[in-house]
Amino acid sequence: MANPLTRRLAVFLAGALLAGAIAAAAMSVGGQERASASTSHARALAADANAPFRAGRLAQAAITFRGGPITTTSGAVVDVRVSDSLPLQTSTPEGWAEFIAGLTHGPEIGELRTYIVTFDEVQEICGSRALGCYRGDEMVAPGEVVADISPEEVVRHEYGHHVAFHRLNAPWTAVDWGPKRWASAANVCAKVSRREAFPGDEGTNYARNPGEAWAEAYRLMDERKTGITTATWPIVAPSFYPSEAALQAAEQDVLQPWAAATSLAFTKVFGKKTAKVWWIPLTTPLDGDFRINATIANGGSADVALVGADRRTVVRRAQWVGQHLKRLDSSICGRRSLFVRVTQKGPLGRVRVSVTTP
Repeated sequence: MANPLTRRLAVFLAGALLAGAIAAAAMSVGGQERASASTSHARALAADANAPFRAGRLAQAAITFRGGPITTTSGAVVDVRVSDSLPLQTSTPEGWAEFIAGLTHGPEIGELRTYIVTFDEVQEICGSRALGCYRGDEMVAPGEVVADISPEEVVRHEYGHHVAFHRLNAPWTAVDWGPKRWASAANVCAKVSRREAFPGDEGTNYARNPGEAWAEAYRLMDERKTGITTATWPIVAPSFYPSEAALQAAEQDVLQPWAAATSLAFTKVFGKKTAKVWWIPLTTPLDGDFRINATIANGGSADVALVGADRRTVVRRAQWVGQHLKRLDSSICGRRSLFVRVTQKGPLGRVRVSVTTP
């Protein structure tokens, strides 16, 4: 059992956005969304909405560092700066570079600059109640244990934010919602629609912020890969505690990032002896934007509908957008199995259906 002080602090030990408001809008990068560089996150001792990531303070603070870009034994180059206030015996740039290179990572590791500092310096840079913080390819973390919280826990959590900053989850922002595969496995979209999750909320709904849940899920996933199985989950709502499927999805988000939607094409010719209803089964494991285009034969008026797994619930019907084209734009939000139903009406002929899923 944790002592009362540890339990009290643990309630708030999560990645918190310390800025007054989060930049929820995404910036277009190669035609796809990416989080704004103004977004900042911190692992905090307490919610402190008035204590932003102080990038200017980092430049102005009277802190001297040792280190820089370091080539690790794995070949990865990791940029680590360690405060001269930390003892040389326990905090070296080379040691921290090896630790970070050992995290589950992709090419985003080369974009990160990490500052390992004392707890007092963390608070000076990140905020008066912060344990660490991240914003736009910069991470600040303590090089010492604080209230039984190891610096490795903080670094893992903040690196989770770094991964999300470099991942996509269109039409949402991955740093707020979590990357695509984990967010889908964690049913973030459905939870948001039921007001059980609040992306970007670092205030009263802090524990139900999926961006923070993702960072903790990343921490837990990476700890388990190194053999640590005793980690607790005190800072994010229990509903976000990751299943094995969610942990696997988190690892995939790091190693095999989702990049773009998938399109499938189907064709059917309706003849005199052909069934009048054509069912196209769809597996939809990922949440996000969804589109159906149906090209109808000349003179035809086929009904095209998106139908639930029960084959009875009509989710939405396609509408005419051209002389021969019907279209349906919708979104996948927790439904993992659907059908496109095409009901032939009018003259017989060929119908082509294309489906774009996340």
